[in-house]
Amino acid sequence: MSSAGFAPPALDPTDRASYHDWVEDVLRYGDVDRQNHVNNVVFASFFENGRVHFLDTVVRPLIEPTDLFALVKITVEFRHEMHHPGTAAVGTRLARLGRSSVAFAQGLFNEGRCVAIAESIVVLMDGENRKSKPWPDEAAVVLQRLADGAA
Repeated sequence: MSSAGFAPPALDPTDRASYHDWVEDVLRYGDVDRQNHVNNVVFASFFENGRVHFLDTVVRPLIEPTDLFALVKITVEFRHEMHHPGTAAVGTRLARLGRSSVAFAQGLFNEGRCVAIAESIVVLMDGENRKSKPWPDEAAVVLQRLADGAA
């Protein structure tokens, strides 16, 4: 039987090896809530740092300087608590490319374990009319390669 019709195995979102773009940050005393753990909104902020880093370093050089990005969806799955002091690392990868959007998969790691995973969708917007716009052809080729798992 041929393997031609089978999809590659899905990447484990809790495995550090699933991500190629990384941002590290410090847990701050002010991140702690009344339950004495890092508050959930801080997790979202760490994921934002990862997305923005990817967009600024990988995507921004492929588009017009006036183009904008809009976050239109985010889903976060909390797996473990984090506590101050310490550090957090966010891994980001491109999961899917749409006509005018990208879907990100992200993992948040603390003390060697995955504490949360996130999926988000960001849309490319024209900076003048603030409406979504399709990816330029060259950008779409590069981004599709990344979504397909090419380094």
